[in-house]
Parts: sequence; C-alpha cells; structure tokens
Amino acid sequence: MQATQISVDAAEIAKFEAIAAEWWDPNGKFKPLHMLNPCRLDYIISQICAEFGRDQKDGLPFEGLRVLDIGCGGGLLCEPMARLGAEVVGVDAAARNIPVAEAHARQSGLTIDYRIGTAEGLVAKNEVFDIVLNMEVVEHVADPFAYLTACQKLLRPSGLMVCSTINRNSKSYLFAIFGAEYVMRWLPKGTHEWSKFITPDELYRLISVAGLSPVDKTGFVFNPLTWQWKLSDRDLSVNYVTASVKEAHTTD
Repeated sequence: MQATQISVDAAEIAKFEAIAAEWWDPNGKFKPLHMLNPCRLDYIISQICAEFGRDQKDGLPFEGLRVLDIGCGGGLLCEPMARLGAEVVGVDAAARNIPVAEAHARQSGLTIDYRIGTAEGLVAKNEVFDIVLNMEVVEHVADPFAYLTACQKLLRPSGLMVCSTINRNSKSYLFAIFGAEYVMRWLPKGTHEWSKFITPDELYRLISVAGLSPVDKTGFVFNPLTWQWKLSDRDLSVNYVTASVKEAHTTD
C-alpha cells in the first residue's frame, strides 16, 4: 500500500483535515479559494472547450468527459464540472474532506464520485480520465515529480491536465504567506511553505519530464482595489496555472 502513496505528505494532509468543515463557508478559512474560484473556472472551462472542441453555450458541454479533481477538498471545482455534464471523480487524501464534499453534493442534487485516496492509488487501480484538475496541490506534496508522473498516467492519450500552484520569489512570500496568513488572516498560519513553491519554468520542466506537453501558462492576479481576480498572460509572479496534454500516441 505504501508504494502507491509516495507523494503524500502527512503533515500537509493534517493541515487541511483540521479545517475541513469550513470548505463551503465563503467567509471562512477557504475564503481565498472562493474568491479565486470564478477565475479558476474560467480558465479550466476555456481550456477544456479548446482541447475537446466543446461549446460552453451547449446545455451540457462536458457530457461524455471523465474528469478527475485530485485534491478535491470540499468539491468547489467538482460541482461546477458536474453541472456542465462531466462524469466527475473527486479524490482527496485528507479523509475528513470527503464527507463534507459528499454532503454538499447531495444538497445540491449532484452525483459526484468522491473518494479518499491519492493519485498513485488511482494509478494502481488502472483508472483513466480525459481531464485531470490538479489545482493548488503540487506545492503540498512530498515529491512533485512522482505526483505529476502519477497524474500523467491517469490521463488517456490526448487528455488534458490543468495544474495551478504558486511561484517562488520574494513577491510570493510577501503576498501568499505574509499577506494571506499573517496580515489578512485569510489562511491559517503555516498553510504554505515558501520552499515548496515552484517557479513556472520548474513546473514546465517537471511536467515535461513526467511525460506531458505543456501548452499554456497563465497568471491569476489579485486586484486589492476591486478585490477580484483576473487572468493574465504576463503576470505569473504569484499564483499561476498551466495546461498540458498527453500526446495521442502515448500509451503509458
């Protein structure tokens, strides 16, 4: 069993289990994610539509697509994907997150397959997906390369992975740790470790070596005057997101 969980960091899991009940409170400890979620969804939806030739204006544009949200938390991304017609599997190594996600999905009238587990555990079960959503997770794992390799193995040929994380520089320390955890108190102190942040070039390199082809990188930029997030193809200095594809001829 341990061999399938190489990227898991027990200390990181414990952090999120401690605040699991607050996932759906827009003013609670996950307030930053609630604020960021519309921006994340805009990017995810546009990338899926472009890669799979779907039109967001269709009633259920993602019907027939199998989506994995790895590190799903309380289901903030799973539920919109399900509403767009996708078959959604949400997996999280923090066991206390799953009952919260399941309860909210029931209240919302949505069918989502939530599981306690890891990317490596899914690989061991020969699971495959059209899309892997890998959002704000890679900076919390023990072995980013092992984790991204597992995500690659979970994709069908021509599949899409969307992966977001936090850049590593002085600005990201100021905003993502000092600002978010100590000044604004949006997140519990110790949520992030600056040394685990990954630069866009490093992430591109890891994704490529893991067997995927990066096709896009875009910044998530917060405006403190409007208190809104926006996408930027120029500013990847703090939060950013990437899209990568698995080549059609790849069978691994």
